[in-house]
Amino acid sequence: MAADEPLVLGIETSCDETGVGIVRGTTLLADAVASSVDTHARFGGVVPEIASRAHLEAMVPTIERALKDAGVSARDLDGIAVTAGPGLAGALLVGVSAAKAYAYALGKPLYGVNHLASHICVDQLEHGPLPEPTMALLVSGGHSSLLLAPDITADVRPMGATIDDAAGEAFDKIARVLDLGFPGGPVIDRLAREGDPKAINFPRGLSGSKDPAYDFSFSGLKTAVARWIEARRAAGEEVPVRDVAASFQEAVVDVLTRKAVRACKDEGVDHLMIGGGVAANSRLRALAQERCERAGIRLRVPRPGLCTDNGAMVAALGAEMVARNRPASDWELSADSSLPVTEPHVPGSHGDGHGHSHSHDHVHEISKENLYS
Repeated sequence: MAADEPLVLGIETSCDETGVGIVRGTTLLADAVASSVDTHARFGGVVPEIASRAHLEAMVPTIERALKDAGVSARDLDGIAVTAGPGLAGALLVGVSAAKAYAYALGKPLYGVNHLASHICVDQLEHGPLPEPTMALLVSGGHSSLLLAPDITADVRPMGATIDDAAGEAFDKIARVLDLGFPGGPVIDRLAREGDPKAINFPRGLSGSKDPAYDFSFSGLKTAVARWIEARRAAGEEVPVRDVAASFQEAVVDVLTRKAVRACKDEGVDHLMIGGGVAANSRLRALAQERCERAGIRLRVPRPGLCTDNGAMVAALGAEMVARNRPASDWELSADSSLPVTEPHVPGSHGDGHGHSHSHDHVHEISKENLYS
């Protein structure tokens, strides 16, 4: 680990996890997470107002914990990166405001980055620099996307996306119908291991020859599973929860992996990266591995802890921005709940072409004494 590699702190608050990560180059030094998932569980989903308040309370302690874990001082940082979008507007605002405050006080450049691009970039912390281009399948509670990234800091192209429910959303909804609680992904994964994935033939959305090659749809599957369960209950029969979980999960991962492998073949890309919270699913990993091996494609999946939302992924993309001399964001940086994936980061409007925003030159002038102690 070279000391001249960029040392970056990343803040992630797009949903219900307050994540703060510290990265030097492609080496992870700290990954501190404070989750408010238990608070949301009794509502059966994430409540934006509660998430925002939880971020506010957790922010400073989580940043301090990350600095301590990494064994670095805030003064040593080369930049502060923060998720500027997409995500819940109020939650994002807490992160962006905190990042601005720290960057301003420390006289450090600020990088507003894209949540989805960060999910791709986190794999560098585990498997080294990303190949270019990278084909990425991102699957989470809010997103199911197939992306081609020739340059993770500047060029990310959408190949396909979900036209309705995201994969993670479908897991949560089916878990609710089965009375399994929230979040649904981990519990369905666990129960499915004891069930028969071929027990019930649930539909595979958008899998016909005339359907869009890389888009996803899970709404019809979700409805079909819910109706199947309702019909069993109405007939007074017992619902085979493990078989339902296994068959539903198989329908989701079958479509995800098939389309991802097809995109790799069509684009001539010899590897596939899978990220996002649903990438922690054991069956998705196993089937992707099987299909990639058969197609001669190398699979890259970060360990489960780096697949769910975390600050390390934001720091990883921030470090890449610094390393590639991308322009910093300026103080007008705002949270954008629908930031398009085609914008991996939000550069300042006053860049000087050398990767520095003039607004930051001004910061360095006023903070020679260093406002942060």
